[in-house]
Amino acid sequence: MTTPARQNLAELFRQQGPQYRRQHALPIAHLRVMRAIESCRTAILGGHLEQCSTCAHQRIAYNSCRNRHCPQCQTMDQLEWLQARQQELLPIPYFHLVFTVPAPIAALALANPRPLFAILFRTSAAALLTIAQDPKHLGATPGFFSILHTWGQNLLFHPHVHCVVTGGGLSPDQQRWIASPPHFFLSVRVLSRLFRRLFVEALQAAYDGGELALPGALAPLQDPSDWEAYLEPVRRQDWVVYAQPPFGGPEQVLAYLGRYTHRVALAPQRILAWNEHSVTFRYKDYRSSQPQRQRAMTVSGNEFIRRFLLHVLPGGFQRIRYYGLWTNRYRAAHLQRCRALLAGGERSQLLPSPDQLQTLAQTIVQTAARCPCCQHGVMVRIGFIAAALWAVPAPLDTS
Repeated sequence: MTTPARQNLAELFRQQGPQYRRQHALPIAHLRVMRAIESCRTAILGGHLEQCSTCAHQRIAYNSCRNRHCPQCQTMDQLEWLQARQQELLPIPYFHLVFTVPAPIAALALANPRPLFAILFRTSAAALLTIAQDPKHLGATPGFFSILHTWGQNLLFHPHVHCVVTGGGLSPDQQRWIASPPHFFLSVRVLSRLFRRLFVEALQAAYDGGELALPGALAPLQDPSDWEAYLEPVRRQDWVVYAQPPFGGPEQVLAYLGRYTHRVALAPQRILAWNEHSVTFRYKDYRSSQPQRQRAMTVSGNEFIRRFLLHVLPGGFQRIRYYGLWTNRYRAAHLQRCRALLAGGERSQLLPSPDQLQTLAQTIVQTAARCPCCQHGVMVRIGFIAAALWAVPAPLDTS
């Protein structure tokens, strides 16, 4: 029986997850993510009993898992993050840069996500800041944040960072705002070469320091000569750094942020159908020259779960980081200085009102609290339901 897309990822995991776990020896982190998604908004996590203040209709509302990999649990976190960011937007254009790594580096990152993701963040930011501060280019320090994505449209492992960058920056003496040209920020060719050099240097240092795990097919790389042979084509090929068209202003930045932050692997609406054997999902074929790039891909249930679990982040790893003018320690002071230079300290009229996202959050909460029966009353909590106890199953014994 084919299940329509309105049946969410959690239902798919509940039906196909047990078999997948029996067939594969999964790390504890993957087991916890699967259990969290499967348990989200079910009796396992407990909840409360609600009753309508008008018609006395009752319903049970179960708790959310709050796991950052769960598509059902991101809306409020995203709104809170957007509310903080919208206070920091400047009345200027913004640019969108993407730093990607070649396939041999991605293979290393799959086996070593924490150190390789850290190197990706650090070297892409260093390359961007170095070129931007060079007087031959912008000659100023921009503000930007980077968002780690590990997936492509087909859900395969494709680590890259998206950077949202101010269209200009503070001069070295912080007395001037230096604006970038309207439709050009920095040379992506120059960025690509510096990014490649910095990344390979940091990767070599991690290898020399014994920080990299080299299991399975990567085991031969423990030999330094094989390691050098592995990196040689990587050192010579072009690394893809590309700039998308600049945002028109702060409103467009917020629209972008709403799509890209607090999202994992795929939006639930991309799942078109599934049954006990397969899953069909929508993806965008960027290699196609046709105007209509939307395609449908069907894979087995096991393969779909495998691809989803490729994107489980290391515990505690921060996937959104801030650089340049927006470093956490100096952000408030830099923001005040930038506003003073750009508009005499006044907020741009392009910016949303300070209460816009708060109002949206309240609307979501009020909609959720409205009685589904009479549509007039408010659901009031009248009792609690204790959470059921469950334990993360031990990995399979493969000895």
